[in-house]
Amino acid sequence: MDDKNRSFSTDNTDDDDYVDMVLDDGTELHCSVIAIFPVEGQQYIALLPDKVIEGYEEDDVFLYRYTEKEGDDVELGMIDSEEEYEIVADAFDELLDNEAYEDM
Repeated sequence: MDDKNRSFSTDNTDDDDYVDMVLDDGTELHCSVIAIFPVEGQQYIALLPDKVIEGYEEDDVFLYRYTEKEGDDVELGMIDSEEEYEIVADAFDELLDNEAYEDM
C-alpha cells in the first residue's frame, strides 16, 4: 500500500457509521461518515471529525477516495488534484442540496 492509500476500520454497530483514523501528524480522529457517493465511476466518502483540528473549521468535512475491503476495513485514498477535489466537492454539495430538498 502506498502513502496515498490507507486502510481503516469502520464501526457500524449502532446504525451509525464511523471511521477511526490517524493523520500524518499523529492526530487520532473518530469521524462520522456523512456520505459515500460515486463521482465519474469512483466512490468517495465524506467524513466529519469528532473534534476540531487546528487549521480547520468545526464543520469542515474531509473528502477521500473510498474502497471497501474485506470485513469492516475500508481504504481511503487522497484526492490527487485540485480539479478532482473541486469535482468531488461539487458533487457532495449537490448531494446535500438534494437531501435538503427531499426533506422539505
